[in-house]
Formats: sequence, C-alpha cells, structure tokens
Amino acid sequence: MPIAILGPTASGKSALAVAVARRVGGVVVNGDPYQAIAGLAIGTGQPGPEEHEGVPHRGYGVLPLSARPNPSSFGALARTWLAEASAPVLVTGSGLYLRGIWDQLSELPEVPVALVERVRRWGADLGAPFLHRYLGAVDPARAAQLHPNDTARVQRALALHLATGRAPSSLLAGVDEGVPPDWRVLVVAPGRDRRRNRVVARVEAQVRAGWPEEVAALVAAGHADDLIALRPLGYAAWMAGGEAPRTQAAVVQETQAYAKRQATWFRNQLPGVPVWDPDAEPLEAAFTRLELP
Repeated sequence: MPIAILGPTASGKSALAVAVARRVGGVVVNGDPYQAIAGLAIGTGQPGPEEHEGVPHRGYGVLPLSARPNPSSFGALARTWLAEASAPVLVTGSGLYLRGIWDQLSELPEVPVALVERVRRWGADLGAPFLHRYLGAVDPARAAQLHPNDTARVQRALALHLATGRAPSSLLAGVDEGVPPDWRVLVVAPGRDRRRNRVVARVEAQVRAGWPEEVAALVAAGHADDLIALRPLGYAAWMAGGEAPRTQAAVVQETQAYAKRQATWFRNQLPGVPVWDPDAEPLEAAFTRLELP
C-alpha cells in the first residue's frame, strides 16, 4: 500500500518520508515537479545524499531544464516511479500535482498562457477575496468548494471560465477528489509561527549552500529563458539582482506566502486526513497515524 507524506515547504516532510521509508523498507518517490528538474537542486530543496540516509530515492533531478511539466504529464511519470518502487513513499507539497499523480484530473481544454497570466495579475492587483467573489458570480458551485485563500485553484477556475465561457464546475463534474482507497496519507503541519520560522531557516540554509551562485551559473550557461518559463519559487528574485539581504528577505516573504497557500490547500481539500506536527509530537505519533507496523 503506497504512502503519501504531504505538507507545505520547509515543514519537514522530506525527513519524515525518509524515516517512514526506512521503517517499511521502502523508497522515497518525488512528487514535486521542480525537484524533478536537474540544475535546481539547491533552490528547490532536492534532498542530497546526506539527507537520503541510505534510503533509495526516485525522481529527483532527472528532467532537463527544458522540460515543462504539467500536472497530467508529471502525474503519469510519477506513477511509473511509484509502480517501479518497492513500498513507495510519495512526498510532495503540491496539491494540484498530487491530483495529477492520483489521476484525478479531468480532460480539461487547454487554457492560453495569456489568460493564466491575466488572472494572476488580477490576483496581484486586486487580492484573493476579489477573485473568489468573481468566481462566485460566474460559478457559485465551484466557489463554494474553494476557500477564498486557495489562490491557485481559484485562479485556475477563473482562467478556465475565461477560456471556455463555461462554469468550471460543469467541466470538473465527476472527478473524484478524495484520497484513493489504497493509499495511506499523512499531512505534516507545523504551527503557523513555527512554519514561518522554518521557512526563514530553510532559505538561510539554501543561501549558505550557494543558491545565488546556482542561479548565476544557470543564467551564465544560457538558461535564463528556462527559468523564466518554469517560474520555480525564488529564482526570479535572485535573477533580478540587487542587494543580497534585500533579495533574501523577498525570497523569504514569497516562500512564506507559498507555504501558507499549501497549508490552506491541504487543510481544505483533504479534510479528515491525519495530521502530524513535527514540532509538538514525537516521530512515533506519525508512524501511529499511518498505521505502520
């Protein structure tokens, strides 16, 4: 029975996945599309050999920078890694890509990039509550399913509406969004203040490990367009240059906002799934909630 360890960035889910895989004699399988891309090891937090602790890992740093993963294609790829692994332990912080891995995405029409960017600009200029109210006006059923702060899914629904003229709920009808019956799932959920502190510590560690230098080397090697197209978290800030302390602060702020959205998604979209706080509970509590031997 496969296991999924989920949670926001810097929550400690990768370390838990290693501990769980060791407990069951399994393999850690990557469910993050950015951690699958070679060349982004530091900024995306790809676990290094010292973090593997002897546990096999699959799907990290295996795609070229020219790759443009989407939830469907990456989900299919991750399913092959899962099928090939003995006692797989999936780890991811992306709810949308988790849906792809669980094959829970309907066959939706292609949405032009220009429309996606337009909705993102609306969100940046007008705020998440406005977008949620807009969605409520065009599709009350879908708006009722989404928390106002579930920014990614609200924006996706609006872009889909703009592209098709239809209510997104009608296009998503019949898609099963529950936990598949053959999976055991645990969400790693530090408290809000600890989550924010963890993000600060993570970014500081990434900077010490050479994240700015990683970005500079990629740009020097001609991969600026790849980074712009991929939009991995934090890379645009380092590419823009400027004073390092100010850039680092901006990256921390961006990452904290992202981690908050992730935590909101898991809380709202996977109700009833067991939760573990790594800062308040022992490791055995996580094993117990996963019903491990």
